[in-house]
Amino acid sequence: MSPRKLGVAILGTGNIGTDLLVKVLRSPVLDCRLFAGRNLASPGMTKASLLNVPVSARGFASIADLKGELSLVFDATSAQDHVKHAPLLAEMGLVAVDLTPAKVGRMCVPAVNLAACLGETNVNMITCGGQASIPLAHAIKAANPGLEYIETISSIASRSAGPATRMNLDEYLQTTEQGLELFAACPRSKAILNLNPAQPCVHMQTTVMAKIAHPDLERTRAEVAAMVARIKTYIPGYRLILEPMIESGRLVTMVRVDGLGDYLPRYAGNLDIINCAAIAFAEAYARQQHPGA
Repeated sequence: MSPRKLGVAILGTGNIGTDLLVKVLRSPVLDCRLFAGRNLASPGMTKASLLNVPVSARGFASIADLKGELSLVFDATSAQDHVKHAPLLAEMGLVAVDLTPAKVGRMCVPAVNLAACLGETNVNMITCGGQASIPLAHAIKAANPGLEYIETISSIASRSAGPATRMNLDEYLQTTEQGLELFAACPRSKAILNLNPAQPCVHMQTTVMAKIAHPDLERTRAEVAAMVARIKTYIPGYRLILEPMIESGRLVTMVRVDGLGDYLPRYAGNLDIINCAAIAFAEAYARQQHPGA
C-alpha cells in the first residue's frame, strides 16, 4: 500500500475485470486494494490471488468494509447491477468508474472530454464501440458543421463477447447511439454490433459513416489524424486503417483495435479499449488528487 497511490477496488471478476486488474497493477499511480466478485474459484479470482491482490466473494458488500482505504471503484458487473451500486457508492463518497452501459454517470471519452469529467463522482465509459467510434464522430463534426446523420458499425470476435456483453446488448446499442448524438452534436445516429464467429478470431474493427451535405475532406482527414494520435497515447493498439473518404455520397472512415494481451487475447480489442479508457480516467484523477505522484 502506497500513500502516493490512489486506493481503488474492482467490482466484477469476469474477463473485463481481470484484464483491468492487470492494467491497474502496472499503473504507477493506482493501488488495487480489493478485487471483489462472487466465486473464489473463478479464473479471475484465481488470477488475482496469484498476483497477491486482496480478494472477496462478498461482491459489493465487501466495498463498505474497505471504504476508508478506497477513493475509486471500477464497476465491471452489469448495467442492471450498476444502477443499484451507483447511489450506494455516492453515499460512501467513492468515485465510480462504470464499465457497463448503465448510462448513470457522465459519459467519458478521454480523448474528448477527460478534463471535464475529473470533477464527477460517477463516470460512464459508455461502450467499447463508443470508445472506438465517438472520437472519430467528434472529429468529423469538428470539420463539418453540417452533420446530418452518423452511423457506426463495430465488428468483434464472437469469443470476445462474454455473457455480460450479450446480456446488455440492448443497453450497448442505446448507450452508443446516445454517445454519438452527444459528442457529435448530431440529432440522428445509429449503432450496429456484429459478433463474428470466424476462426481464427477477428480483431475489433469499427466503421463510422456520416451524411454531410458539403463535406470538407481535407480538414476531416486532419482532424481524424489528430484524434487518432491522441487516442494512441492511452490505447496503443488503436489504428486508422481507412483514411476518411467519400463513398456513395457518405463520408467513411475505419479503425482497428488490437488488444495489449495483458490477460485477454490480442484480438479482444473491444474489451481492451474500454479498460484502457477507464485507466486513463483513473490515472488522471489520481494525479489530480496527488499532484506529483
